[in-house]
Amino acid sequence: MIAQKISSLILFSMLIGSTYAQTNDSISNKLTNELEQIAGDGPIVGFSVAIVNENGMLYENGFGFADKKANKKYTKNTLQNIGSISKTFIGMALLKAQELGKLDLDDDINDYLPFEVVHPKFKNTPITIRQLASHTSGIMDPSEYERKGYILKEAENGDAKENGNFLPPNEMMSLGEYLEAILSEDGKWYKKKTFSKYTPGGMFNYSNIGAGLAALLLEQATEESFPEFTQKHIFDPLEMTSTGWSFDAIDFSMHSKLYADADTELAFYKLVNYPDGGLITSAHDLAKYLSEIINGYAGNGTMLSAESFKILFTPQLTDENHKDRSDKEYNDEYNMGVFMGMSSKGQIGHTGSDPSVVTFMFFNEKTKTGKLVLINTELVKKGIEEFIAIWRALIASEDKF
Repeated sequence: MIAQKISSLILFSMLIGSTYAQTNDSISNKLTNELEQIAGDGPIVGFSVAIVNENGMLYENGFGFADKKANKKYTKNTLQNIGSISKTFIGMALLKAQELGKLDLDDDINDYLPFEVVHPKFKNTPITIRQLASHTSGIMDPSEYERKGYILKEAENGDAKENGNFLPPNEMMSLGEYLEAILSEDGKWYKKKTFSKYTPGGMFNYSNIGAGLAALLLEQATEESFPEFTQKHIFDPLEMTSTGWSFDAIDFSMHSKLYADADTELAFYKLVNYPDGGLITSAHDLAKYLSEIINGYAGNGTMLSAESFKILFTPQLTDENHKDRSDKEYNDEYNMGVFMGMSSKGQIGHTGSDPSVVTFMFFNEKTKTGKLVLINTELVKKGIEEFIAIWRALIASEDKF
């Protein structure tokens, strides 16, 4: 009887497992069909998506083309830069450096920088690392951020479009040189209006330059380059084997073409201020990271201590830090942890955009399920409706796996 009972339980478990697998397959197939219909011959050339939870991958796939002319498909392993989602890696790196005793988030940034950065309207008020990470430092993005920050990968680009602000390769400079030129009083592009009228720690003002400064500061504090530090403490432990901060650090044959529109390739470019938006990765690799930060939020992360993860997700802003605070579900600027965006509706993560790049990555703090999408096409004139349809399809599926 005991043996028969055990056999029955095993059979029951197998049937349950089979039903579960079939259910997941059904959900996956339905989602794939929906996304294939959206892809079609529409304005978005190529994209990838993933859905994850604490246990790992639930769904991942790619759609459309990584190279339309060559008929090369966009897959879960296709690479592209991910825009400002990159900033969340600065946050993770800062907290790892704090764990290692290399810095403290409440330190004055000038304790580490190779040049002095002072708010000209509040010279006696230090800017702290935490203020950089919550976008309350008072540092704003000057015109040079757009005019001097994008560098062509190649001097000659054939029929590919070159945006008017893309500079030739010989104008590339180091992150430190770029930031010093903008933020040091002796810098060639320095302007007092690069700093807001608000005291450090006051008003929220999203700052790409501030994010780059945080990465530069980390390099000085740890005596390691930012790419080396993130490789050692994030990419390698998470087995993000296809991820890197430059074209030289990844398998370029896996990189997607970028598209100004459905029929126009955009020339490849680099970011001088690369930590703010230049991470190159795939949906497959980024999903590993998203699963880890979900685990960290739940108290089970491996990249940081439980205390550091708590700090990563601790809201830093109030209504007093905002002029106009949007409560939309995926507004990642409603609140901010350590370069980690938080909406008013319990969605945690970040959005990203750069020329011909659109990305979203969020997880739900209650269900602890996350989703992401990477798109290789500009969505200014066309494609927004299709992007919304992609995201809605992921929302509709995320709690069914």
